[in-house]
Amino acid sequence: MRYKVNLKKTEEGYSIWVPGLPGCWSQGKTEAEALENIKDAIQLYLETVEELTKDKESRYVEVAHA
Repeated sequence: MRYKVNLKKTEEGYSIWVPGLPGCWSQGKTEAEALENIKDAIQLYLETVEELTKDKESRYVEVAHA
């Protein structure tokens, strides 16, 4: 899957977050490092959501993207 991420240059390097996944953020000394780190953060985020909702009744929907 692809996720849109936002980057912000800081004095320490780069902050990075996923607007579509509230609370999912990371950082890195370089832009490349931040982009690699956010991949791990996204994976952990999705695993946590799956764990927290495993006993809940769920449905899936498809949405067309323009």
